[in-house]
Amino acid sequence: MRIAVVSDIHGNLTALEAVVADLRKASPDLVLHGGDLADSGSSPVDVVDRIRGLGWQGVMGNTDEMLVQPEALGEFAAQSKAPAALWAAVREIAEATRVRLGEKRLAWLRTLPAVRIEPELDPGFALTHASPTSCWRPPAADASDEELEATYGSLRAPVVVYGHTHLPSVRNLSGTLRMLINSGSAGLPFDGDPRASYLQLDGGAATIRRVEYNLETELKLLEWCGLPGAAWTAKMLRARGPMMP
Repeated sequence: MRIAVVSDIHGNLTALEAVVADLRKASPDLVLHGGDLADSGSSPVDVVDRIRGLGWQGVMGNTDEMLVQPEALGEFAAQSKAPAALWAAVREIAEATRVRLGEKRLAWLRTLPAVRIEPELDPGFALTHASPTSCWRPPAADASDEELEATYGSLRAPVVVYGHTHLPSVRNLSGTLRMLINSGSAGLPFDGDPRASYLQLDGGAATIRRVEYNLETELKLLEWCGLPGAAWTAKMLRARGPMMP
């Protein structure tokens, strides 16, 4: 069975539409989303409506959680070593995005589970945003095989896919967890490659697919959208990596 996972769209409608067009050509049997759908991009409403219209099932990301549970951001920020100014900017973006989405879309986001497990697929497959216990905290990039097994082994799936870091990767392991895949970010890549990233999984073969889109179009949408933080998002898109506000 051929599966696609599209994660971390972050309100980037231009990138999402390019990925959708690419998926039409690839024709996977199942498309799932990995969360972080709306927040910080130019088009949060359009992206949520598009995902709902496509019927993609998926999981809750940390920015989805902070939209529907504002206290989650406060709890994470209180434990973070990042500057308070960063969290102030994130909070302002979330508040404005929450207003634009409206209660019906927020109610839909609340229905997203933390984990989706598909044991009947070949191979057995599980999806989460960062880790099974937190959509904010993935393992470190240099985590040992033992640490990864401890983090994701409870899912009892040979293949686990996550996102959150915006850094695509495929890691083969030798335990119950045979493959750990980060699908990367469709809307805000942090690996130096400006193209949208998503995962194609065909049996035991994993491919990180990169899709070109018109970045200048998205930058214009950010300029016109009127949302706080739009200039910050534009800066990160140009830099192809994380930056402070």
